[in-house]
Amino acid sequence: MSSLRRNAVFICAWILFWTLMILVSVQDFLRNEHRSDLWKPLLWEGSSALVASVLVLVQLRLARGSRHLLGTPWRWFGLQALALPLWWAAFTPLAFGIRHAVYALVDETYFHDPWPRLFVYESMKISIFVGLFTAVLFGISSYRALLDEKLRVEQANALLSQAQLQRLAQQMQPHFLFNALNTVSSLMHSDVEQADATLMQLAEVLRATLDIGEAHEASLATELRLARGYAGVMAARFAGRVTIAWDVDEALLAARLPVMSLQPLLENVFKHTVEKRRGQTHIAVSAARDGGQLVLGVEDDSGILAPSSSGMQGSGIGLANLRARLAALYGDHAALSLAARDGGGVRAELRLPCAS
Repeated sequence: MSSLRRNAVFICAWILFWTLMILVSVQDFLRNEHRSDLWKPLLWEGSSALVASVLVLVQLRLARGSRHLLGTPWRWFGLQALALPLWWAAFTPLAFGIRHAVYALVDETYFHDPWPRLFVYESMKISIFVGLFTAVLFGISSYRALLDEKLRVEQANALLSQAQLQRLAQQMQPHFLFNALNTVSSLMHSDVEQADATLMQLAEVLRATLDIGEAHEASLATELRLARGYAGVMAARFAGRVTIAWDVDEALLAARLPVMSLQPLLENVFKHTVEKRRGQTHIAVSAARDGGQLVLGVEDDSGILAPSSSGMQGSGIGLANLRARLAALYGDHAALSLAARDGGGVRAELRLPCAS
C-alpha cells in the first residue's frame, strides 16, 4: 500500500482542520473589520498552514524511526519533544516572514507585537498545537502498529495452516496408493486381466491426482473422478460383494471442497464393512445442498457403528486426516459425522460451507 493511501485519513483531517481555521479567521475579520479585503485573513491562516505543514512533514520524517518505541509511550513522547525547539525557532520567522513579504508586494505594512513578545506568545500557542498533534500522531501510529501486527499474525497462521495441509496431503497420497497397490497385488494371483484393468483405473486416479497438484481444494467434479476411480479399484478387489449407487446434484459439480475428501468416506466403508463380511453390501454416495452447506453422504446397508466411532471419533488414518484438514480449512464451519442408519448400516456425512 502506498504512503499516500496509508495517510489518506490523516491528510484529509489536516486539510479539514486548516480549512476550518481559515473560515473562522475570515468570519472574525468580517465581523470585526467590516472590510472586503479577505486576502488578509486568508494570508494569515494560509501562511500558518503552509509553514505548519512543512514542519509536520519534517517531524514525521524524524519520527519514522521511532516506531519501535510505541510500546513505551514516555520514551516515544520524549523523542517527539525534541522537535519542539525546531517549531519554536522556525514557525514564527517563516509564517510572519511570508506575511511581511506579501504585504510589501501590495505596498502595505504588516503590524504585530514586538518580536520578543511575539516569539513568546507564538511559542506557547505552537507548543499546545504540537502537543495535540503529537498525541493524535501517537494514536494513529499505535493503531497502525496494531493492524500490522494483526496482519503479521494472520499471515503466520495462514503459512502454518498451509504447511499443515501440505504435510497432511503428503501423508494422504502414499496411504491411498499403498491400499490400491495391495488390491492390484491380490488380483494378480486370481485374475490377471482384471488386475490389468484395475491398474488402468489406478493410473486414471493418479493422473487426476497429478492434475490437482499441490492444491488444497478441488471441485466436486474432480473429487467424484477420484472417488469413482477408487471405487472401481476396490469393487474389482471385492468382485460380486459390493454395489455402488451415485446420487449427485450436477448443479454442485463446481463446488469447492478439500482434496480427497470423498475417497476416505468410501475407504471407511470398504475397510470396516465390505472386508469383514461375505455378503452383498450396498453403498450409496450422495451430494446435495442443504441451505448454505454442501452435504456429502456415504452410507451402507450392513455396517455396524463401533462405540469409539460415534459422533466425530471415527477410526483410521483417512478420517483422522480428513478431520484435520477440515479444521485447518474451515474451523467450526465444517463437520464430519458417523451415525447408525435406522434400517441398518452406517452413514458418514460431511458438511461444508457452499457458496451460492
